[in-house]
Amino acid sequence: MRKLITLAIVGLGAQLIDGALGMAYGVTSSSLMLAVGLSPAAASASVHLSEIGTTLASGAAHWRFGNVDWPMVMRLGIPGAIGAFLGAGVLSSLSTEVATPWMAAILAGLGLYVLVRFTFGRVAVASAGAAPGLRSRLLSPLGLAAGFIDATGGGGWGPVATPTLLVTGRVEPRKVIGSVDTSEFMVAGAASLGFLLGMGNAGVRLGYVVALLAGGLVAAPIAAYLVRAMPPRLLGSLVGGFIVLTNARTLTAEAHITGAGAAAIYLGIVVLWVAAVAWSVAALCRDRTVPSDAVGLDADGPDGNPGRPESALVD
Repeated sequence: MRKLITLAIVGLGAQLIDGALGMAYGVTSSSLMLAVGLSPAAASASVHLSEIGTTLASGAAHWRFGNVDWPMVMRLGIPGAIGAFLGAGVLSSLSTEVATPWMAAILAGLGLYVLVRFTFGRVAVASAGAAPGLRSRLLSPLGLAAGFIDATGGGGWGPVATPTLLVTGRVEPRKVIGSVDTSEFMVAGAASLGFLLGMGNAGVRLGYVVALLAGGLVAAPIAAYLVRAMPPRLLGSLVGGFIVLTNARTLTAEAHITGAGAAAIYLGIVVLWVAAVAWSVAALCRDRTVPSDAVGLDADGPDGNPGRPESALVD
């Protein structure tokens, strides 16, 4: 019972992070599944089964708070489902160990770019429909690759898709996060189907799946509200720092940096992350002292909230 309660708490925390930042549910949950003795395939299968419920709840909550771009969901989610199904089918024979450090380096670089762009960039206001949408030639291969990585690695949909879409600067962060989370429902369903066809229910612990699901369902609406309420500049700083810190652990392990050396690297990243968030907060406070007509904001934004634009992009 204690293990199930722990898993429920982990599911709550993982979904809270995933729903607010667009990533980390699978990575967090899969790590714990492996720690309690499940095989990689069984761990990934268990996580994806629980994600069918959590992503459905998260997508509904994001839709309720206006965080979803439905064309992006379909263009990203359908190829993602195909990639996830293929990845689930070959997990038993495919090794991702060689690709792990390269992937971590790319993601850390993207995270650093997001952190700098949203922290120090100029936030520009765009009217409805003014910002060009993302085309299928970017979304389709991105979804296919992210879905495959997600199934074979027990997580990765958010860490691959979210930073890649954020760095384009063409869709505001809350809609990137909401759309990535919503499209993950298709990815989780396809991966689960692939695992069931490939390995049946061997090794999958139903109790673990239910515990993770219960915690995730509680956190989903809270996370959707947080991503709706946070300004794009602050949200981008939080996401960027989280991506860098998450992948730094993989990079230090691959470089065989341990003990005090690894601790120093993590501490340095955290200090820079906190400084970036503080800078973003200070910039937001300065912006609020400027009259709304000076920055091109109407008295009431498109969503009915005073001074909130429908789209805020970073130049």
